[in-house]
Amino acid sequence: MAVRRVALLTAGGFAPCLSSAVGGLIERYTELDPTIEIIAYQYGYRGLLTGDKIVITDEARKQAPILHKFGGSPIGNSRVKLTNAADLVKRGLVKEGDNPLTIAAKQLQKDGVDVLHTIGGDDTNTTAADLAAYLAENNYDLTVVGLPKTIDNDIIPIKQSLGAWTSAEESAQFADNIIGEHRSGYRMLIIHEVMGRHCGWLTAAAAKAYRELLDTKTFAPALGLTRERVDVHAVLLPELEIDIEAEATRLGRVMDEVGNVNIFLSEGAGMYEIIEQLEAAGEEIKRDAFGHVALDTINPGQWFAKQFAEKLGAEKVMVQKSGYYSRAAAANPEDLRLIKGMVDLAVECALKGEPGVIGHDEEDGDKLKAVPFPRIAGGKAFDVAQGWFVDLLTEIGQPLVPAKAH
Repeated sequence: MAVRRVALLTAGGFAPCLSSAVGGLIERYTELDPTIEIIAYQYGYRGLLTGDKIVITDEARKQAPILHKFGGSPIGNSRVKLTNAADLVKRGLVKEGDNPLTIAAKQLQKDGVDVLHTIGGDDTNTTAADLAAYLAENNYDLTVVGLPKTIDNDIIPIKQSLGAWTSAEESAQFADNIIGEHRSGYRMLIIHEVMGRHCGWLTAAAAKAYRELLDTKTFAPALGLTRERVDVHAVLLPELEIDIEAEATRLGRVMDEVGNVNIFLSEGAGMYEIIEQLEAAGEEIKRDAFGHVALDTINPGQWFAKQFAEKLGAEKVMVQKSGYYSRAAAANPEDLRLIKGMVDLAVECALKGEPGVIGHDEEDGDKLKAVPFPRIAGGKAFDVAQGWFVDLLTEIGQPLVPAKAH
C-alpha cells in the first residue's frame, strides 16, 4: 500500500513525551519521504469526530524539532471513547442513533488517511484497535500504529511506556521542595500524592529517584538538617497491603525520633477501601467515559492524611499532588532516546502496513516491535518483588506485604 497521507492524534492524559513524539513523527516522515502529507486531529478523537484538524505545512515541518523541548501536546488531548455512544451523545459529539465508529471512519475516508498514528495509553490504543477493526470490516484499508504513552507505565505487555521516566524524575524534584516544608510546623505529616490509578510504578520510581537525589546532597546534622528528616518514610501503593494501625505504629516511632513523617502515596492506594467507605456513607462515585473512578473526587491523599494524622499526633498536615506538575514536563534525555527509537520503528511499520503498538514486548524477550492490538491492555501491576524496590523498603524500614487481589 502506497502511503499518501498520514494522520496523528494524541489522547488521554498528558505525559512528558507527546510533543516530542509528534515532532519526531513529522521529522521522520519528512526525512524519508517529504511528499507524504501529514495532518493532525486536534484534541484527539474529539477532533476526529468533528473533523477538527490542522495540515502540517512546510513551515510546520521546519519547526517540528522545537517540540522536543516542550511538554504537553501542541495538537491537544481529550478523553473520548468511540465505543461509548451514550457519553458522546451527552457531550454533543454525535447525534442519537449515530455510530461513532462510522462517523470517525467516514472522516478518515474523507481526509484520505492511509496511516493513523495514535499516541496514548491503553484506552487510546484499544480505541484505535476498535476503529481499525471497524474499517477493515468495511473494506477500508487503514494502518493504525500506536505509541505507548502513560506516566503510570502500566500497559500490557509494554516494558516501558513513553514519558514515565521523566514523570518519575519530575515527581522527585517536586518532592524535594515539598519536603523542604518539613520544619514549617511541629510534628509535621507530609503526604506526596503521585498519580497511579491501578499501578504503583510511578510512585515507587519517584521515591527511588528522590532518594537518589538525596544521595547527591551534603547535610548539616549539627544544625538540625539531617537526611533522616527529609527521607522517604513510607511508600503506599495499590500493590501493597496497607495496615493502617501497624503503619501508624511504625511511623509514630519515626515522628517521635525525627519530628516529621514523609509519605509517598500512589493515588490508587487503598482505592477500594475508600470507595467502599464513601458508598456506605451514601456518596455517589463519579466515573469517566472509560468507567474509571474520578480519583480527584475521592481525594486519596486527604483520606490517608485523616487516617494517620491523629494516630501520629501530627500538629500540621500537608498533602501535595505532583501529577499535573510532572505529567506536562518536557521529556528528559532518557525518554528522548526511547521516543526516538519507537518513532523510527513506528514509521517503518506504517510504511510496511504493519499495525500495532510500538514497544518492548515483555512476553517476547523485551524485543522492540509492533505489538498486535489484541494483546494490548491496561492495568499492569507493578512488581513489588523487584530487587530495587525491595531494597528501598528495607532501607526505610517498611515491611513488604503484597496486596490481596480485589
